[in-house]
Amino acid sequence: MIMTNKKWAVKRITVNLATQEAEKLEKYCQQTGRPATDVIRELIRSLPVSDDDKDVNK
Repeated sequence: MIMTNKKWAVKRITVNLATQEAEKLEKYCQQTGRPATDVIRELIRSLPVSDDDKDVNK
């Protein structure tokens, strides 16, 4: 059995950034050699989230 390790996007989003925000992200990515997608995903993972369903907007 051959297994492939492909990552598929579950949800695609578009983010509107101010010029300064885009420049800061671009500069950080250049300094670290990391793609913007990885940087943004890491930041999202670090957000504190409560497991309580009452805190989720549905």
